[in-house]
Amino acid sequence: MGYPRKLKNCTGHIDGENYLGVIGEFEEPKLALATDDWRGGGMLGPIKIDMGLEGMQATLSMGGHEAALVRKFGTTSAEGVRVRLVGAYQADDGSAAQAVECYIGGRFSEIDLGKSKPGDNTEHKYTVPLVYYRRVVDGIEEIEIDLIAGVFRVDGVDRYAEIMDILTS
Repeated sequence: MGYPRKLKNCTGHIDGENYLGVIGEFEEPKLALATDDWRGGGMLGPIKIDMGLEGMQATLSMGGHEAALVRKFGTTSAEGVRVRLVGAYQADDGSAAQAVECYIGGRFSEIDLGKSKPGDNTEHKYTVPLVYYRRVVDGIEEIEIDLIAGVFRVDGVDRYAEIMDILTS
């Protein structure tokens, strides 16, 4: 019988500033292949042809007003802000906690300042279309995607290296 690893706690670092106690929630990007249908002569039906990756997007929620983050809105750099999120996951079976780190790069495309009412919880939500994503579990890189540099590495294998070699030689 197994126990699921659950997020026990987390923090976020944005452009080097630690938001321990301030970050409320983080939604990692969905990873999806971009595909096109292809049905050639003699085939019984279409298959999906790999055409690269779909765009990625992450969201962050902060527990209140963070002027430094609002001031990052509208940056002209596609890489915009650099975020490192650190989570501690643990199963309730006595096993050791597991470190999960997510590194993202992109710019805030939307800042939702939500409702403000005295005495109520205040939360600001930041939407970040990504140009860069890397996920590391217990010091081992699980995935790295750099949309600009053409890096698509999963479990240490760069699935796009052969294509990039053709393009850069």
